[in-house]
Amino acid sequence: MATLDVDPLWDIDQVAAYLGVPKRTLYRWRTLGYGPPAKKVGRHLRYRASDVITWFADLPDHILDERCNG
Repeated sequence: MATLDVDPLWDIDQVAAYLGVPKRTLYRWRTLGYGPPAKKVGRHLRYRASDVITWFADLPDHILDERCNG
């Protein structure tokens, strides 16, 4: 019997809002191999909410400091 995955999928607008970055930044990060993991569903990117939250939580503090301080 298959189990249902109840982890919600976020679209790029939701991820951009959660992280406080423009969608363009997420697209750029993806081409650089950076950022939260995403999967293509047709032409659209989908992110597991838990993956985005974990990715952000695991960022080193110095990266967050650089972002906040310029």
